[in-house]
Order: sequence, then C-alpha cells, then structure tokens
Amino acid sequence: MDLTRNFQEEFMDKISIKYTKLVFTSLFCIILTACSTTSKIDDSKVIDSSDPYESINRSFYSFNNSIDQHIMRPAASTYISITPELLRIGITNFFNNVSYLNVFVNSSLQGKLDQSLSDIFRFIFNSTLGVGGLIDVATYMGLETHEEDLGQTLAVWGSGQGAYLNLPAFGPNTVRNVPDYVSDYFLNPINYLATIVSLPVSALNLINSRANLLNASNFIDSAAIDPYSFTREAYLQIRRSLIYDGNPPAESFDDIFDLEFEEDIQ
Repeated sequence: MDLTRNFQEEFMDKISIKYTKLVFTSLFCIILTACSTTSKIDDSKVIDSSDPYESINRSFYSFNNSIDQHIMRPAASTYISITPELLRIGITNFFNNVSYLNVFVNSSLQGKLDQSLSDIFRFIFNSTLGVGGLIDVATYMGLETHEEDLGQTLAVWGSGQGAYLNLPAFGPNTVRNVPDYVSDYFLNPINYLATIVSLPVSALNLINSRANLLNASNFIDSAAIDPYSFTREAYLQIRRSLIYDGNPPAESFDDIFDLEFEEDIQ
C-alpha cells in the first residue's frame, strides 16, 4: 500500500503538459465527438466497465510508452544529470505557479470560497515575493497548495465520469476530464506569450515534469504485472480521491470488498 501511495503522489505531482492550440483543440473535438454518447459511470467502483475502449486505449498506451522510452525518459534523465536540484525545484515551482490560476477558478466554481481566496493570494504572493514563482513563499506563509481542475468541477456539478481514455501524447484521462485541457490552456499566462518564447518554455515544462516522474515510472516497470491496468486503476482512484478532497465515501470500499467476497465464495 505504501508503494502504491508513493506512486500515486508522484504520478499527480503537478503535471502540466502544454501543446500548441491547433493540436489540442483538434484532439479535444475528436474526443468529444467520439464519446458524446457515453453513459455515466458509477464513480464509487473502479471497474473494467469504465474502460469500454480498452483495445484502443492499449494501443495508444503502447504508442505513448514507445515515445517515452525513446525520447522523453532519456531527455529527462539527461536533464536531471546536468541541472542542479535547487534549480529544478525552482523551475517546478515556477510552472506550478503559472498554472495555478486554473486551480483558483475551479475552486471558485465549486463554491469553495475560503479556499479560492487562499488560492488567489497564493498566486499573487508567489508571483511577486516569490520572484515569478521560482520560490514558493506562499507555503512558508501557511497557504496550502490545492489541486482543482475542470474535471473535478464537473464532477461536483453532477457530471458522470464517462469512459476511461488513454490519449495519444496526453496519457490517462476520462471523458469528464478532457475539457480541463481547454481551461488550463487559456488560464495559463505562458500561452499568451509569443510562440518563439512559449514553445521552448513549454518544452522545458514537459521535460521537467517528466523528470519529476522518473521514480514513479521506474516503480511501474518493476512492480506492475500489467502496467496498463495498474496505471488505469491508479489514475481513476487518484481522480476520485481528488474529487472528494481526499475523503471518498467509505461505503464504496465496503461495496468493493463485498463484491470480491461474493466472488470468492461462489
């Protein structure tokens, strides 16, 4: 359990992957069109019925894994070897901060007014006193970091999870969470810079994010019998935990236990 928990924490360690407007707008339209008739899925159980497109998802998983093995992982390893740890921490802080407006907006949309106030002050203090976010002064001031996105907001508003998706380049996702790429894009100041600036900055963000996940991917490679299934179940559990702010209803686990017990005695 501790190993799984460590993986989950690193797996969601402030991932923020940016692409050009054309790429993700096209992908967004394709996914919404393909999945517009998907029925709601009961979030209380992480079961195979949430993955009706498993054969396609596995193909995309293999594609993503190949790109990662041959390009992203070597780049991330080289990045770690030539970049001092203190600088990497500053870079991570910077990208966490520039993407934090998305957190503030979704805290507000979920009606978490006290949290949203804390979030906007966190962004302001880190952007100013923290030298553009390189230094996380807000944490030292007692302002907690939160993780909110449009997928969580839609869940709070009553939207069903929809099918599990493993998207080319983007990785694990669900139908409900896809629109977050749009809000995250337009609420990130970097994407309003000139392309000659935003592209290399986004590339740095991608490599830095991948470097932060090297331990998690090594754990999957060494511990998971079926890395695809392991990643899917971990992702769905993480998303559910985030939606319930780390406190999912206890009865859901009882239901799963009862189901497994019934299968054992049959």
